[in-house]
Amino acid sequence: MSTKYDARVVIVGRMNVGKSSLFNRLSTSVKSLTFDYEGVTRDFIKDGVCWKNHCFELIDTGGVSLKKSEDSIVEKVRQQAIGMIEQANVVLYVVDGAVGMVAEDHEIAKLLHKLGKTVIVVVNKIDVAAAKENIYTFDRLGFEQVVPVSCQHGTGIGDLLEAIDGHIATIKGAIKEPEPLYKVALLGKPNVGKSSLLNALLNQERVLVDAKAGTTREAISEQVTFYQEDILVTDTPGVRRKRAVREPLEGLMVKRAMHAVKDADIVLLLVDASSGEISDQELKLAFYVFHEQYKALIILFNKQDLVDDAIQDQLKWEMQPYQYFFKKIECLDISCKTGKNIGRIMPLVSKVWGRYSQKFSASELTMICQEALRKKPLYHKKELLKLFRARQVKAAPITLLLIVNQPAWFGESQLAYFDGILRRHFDLKSVPLIFIPRTS
Repeated sequence: MSTKYDARVVIVGRMNVGKSSLFNRLSTSVKSLTFDYEGVTRDFIKDGVCWKNHCFELIDTGGVSLKKSEDSIVEKVRQQAIGMIEQANVVLYVVDGAVGMVAEDHEIAKLLHKLGKTVIVVVNKIDVAAAKENIYTFDRLGFEQVVPVSCQHGTGIGDLLEAIDGHIATIKGAIKEPEPLYKVALLGKPNVGKSSLLNALLNQERVLVDAKAGTTREAISEQVTFYQEDILVTDTPGVRRKRAVREPLEGLMVKRAMHAVKDADIVLLLVDASSGEISDQELKLAFYVFHEQYKALIILFNKQDLVDDAIQDQLKWEMQPYQYFFKKIECLDISCKTGKNIGRIMPLVSKVWGRYSQKFSASELTMICQEALRKKPLYHKKELLKLFRARQVKAAPITLLLIVNQPAWFGESQLAYFDGILRRHFDLKSVPLIFIPRTS
């Protein structure tokens, strides 16, 4: 299956006029962060929206500013937004009706006229008395269509969709986006290289990258085609410990990251190898992904260009107490800066997906488990644990039903025994197993 869009609709405007609020009103699944201060949205996010007989790809950009900025992040946001405008079929130019027209609105209008784009001026905050008085002043921007709305209350959204639909009807050709075979999430602390990795995999600067920690605020998703397989890759905001999360915005960023993990099939956990350690926070993330969410897990030790022998030895020493866990997980040394082993990531991801989605015959599973119990019987208070049948009930994650004599006797250590047996028989590296003991 694939998603077909009849047009690409891009939301633009200066900072803090309600672009993300408009996106959230129109979007059905993806939600943009909204806060009452400037510059919350940095990377563009997108979703599919259908109205009547047409579906379009809706894109929310960061605030557009025509003036070059000395702030590296603000400048990248500006360049990215202008690039999105150039690719748009229809531009929703959002202005603040409550504030009225300002000089920057004129400057953005000049750019849109220069690019020759189909533009709908969206006057937001029409529920405010001042906006009703200011609405006609936006006619001076020189665009034919001006639609008043209230993103907060939903007023005028139907009229806006009708206006968009009218323009889409004149556009020929559809934008096709294949349905992804599986989903991959990039996870890690701030500034470990997640955004750099996504850009490297896409071979384009899709996500803003800066030396400042916390540059990525949204969960940004893009599709990658590898070996003719379409894969959705999501870059997540950096995850800090709870006590290090001080602002409400950062708390929402962490929630976005965790939501992306729950929605993923495979998680790539990035670790800054140049620190010479794997932190308690990173270990907790790894255990959470593998043992609580049952996602396939690959650990990428980034920034190898900064790692010398002493740092490498220190990292191995730090990991030693957790070898029981790491021996189950695929680990790869990479450098987003130099490109070291970047080309090995997607082949490894594809291989792990094959393991995560594989299926086993009930007869083979039963034979392996029963043979293991014959060689090493398990007991509960001198009572013999018996396994009558084993069968797989689900893949991705692999879920196994064990028909046993007393399910309550099959606790964590007993199930870990079967986990180890199956890992010795099958290629299950980076793949969690779920066991369900029952009497029938």
